[in-house]
Amino acid sequence: MTAGPGEAAYVALGSNLGDRAGHLDAAREQLAALPDTVFEAASSIEETAPLGGLDQPAYLNQMVRLRTRLTPRGLLEACQRIERSRGRQRATGARWASRTLDLDIVLFGDRLVEEPGLTIPHPRLPERDFWQRELAELQRDDR
Repeated sequence: MTAGPGEAAYVALGSNLGDRAGHLDAAREQLAALPDTVFEAASSIEETAPLGGLDQPAYLNQMVRLRTRLTPRGLLEACQRIERSRGRQRATGARWASRTLDLDIVLFGDRLVEEPGLTIPHPRLPERDFWQRELAELQRDDR
């Protein structure tokens, strides 16, 4: 579906449980199928050590660029539905726990959003070097 001009949204994908590559593949497909959204590009996939100091498997990470007319909240809700479709369960008190799929909105146009459960730009972007590399790769392709 054509989204019209819309805004560029950058979404980080991560998985460290089960079929990690399969979870990323499914997330890309489901993001591309969102209404009023066009899937524009995906970064390289990178394997990274888990954050937070917990003993758990390594992550596969990737970032995608979408062009969407969804609101930031609408995109967040869609991302959470996609996570659930891949078996993601949000446990209380387990911030750094392993997950089948984690989708984070990193940037959304030039918007600054500070709402319950949603901060854009993502507050941990400066400390995640793999996100910075993936974002730089996608922004190079956007010129």
